[in-house]
Amino acid sequence: MINTDPAAYEALRDRYGAPVGVEEARAQWGSLVRAARSGTTTLITRERYEWAALIPLSEVYGLLSGLPVVSLSTARARLGDLVRQTAGPYDEGPVLLTRHRTSVAALIAAPRLLDRPGARRGPDADELLARGHTITLARGPVDGITAIARDRDGKEIAAGSGRDAVAALRSLAH
Repeated sequence: MINTDPAAYEALRDRYGAPVGVEEARAQWGSLVRAARSGTTTLITRERYEWAALIPLSEVYGLLSGLPVVSLSTARARLGDLVRQTAGPYDEGPVLLTRHRTSVAALIAAPRLLDRPGARRGPDADELLARGHTITLARGPVDGITAIARDRDGKEIAAGSGRDAVAALRSLAH
């Protein structure tokens, strides 16, 4: 269900700046994607309460396998539909954006950014290893790297992904 609480959108605007409309985002698509690759989150709106966020790949939590994948050129052409898809009542999670089959960024429902823990972070990779856990790195389904931390019994305790091993290991702590 679409979040229609104005306070949530005010909080997003305060944290990430004013959203850009779909047409403006299309016109600036290359710059917005480069900014996302550099770590910047951009809010994109279609209607009053249809907001998506273009986020860096390192901010996509969990495994990337099984997520919808859309090329950057297709995403630019279908941006309005993608904003509606991610922000709408379907909100099935991130949509990965790719260039030449390599994941570069993602679109998510903007209100999901408010659900992310700010100060609460999991242990980083060094701490996990010091506790006796193992971390496995593997190539992800659409390039990128996936990191999976397991306890001594083999139970998965954390997972992360990113465009390279450093980003994947860093995302374990989120």
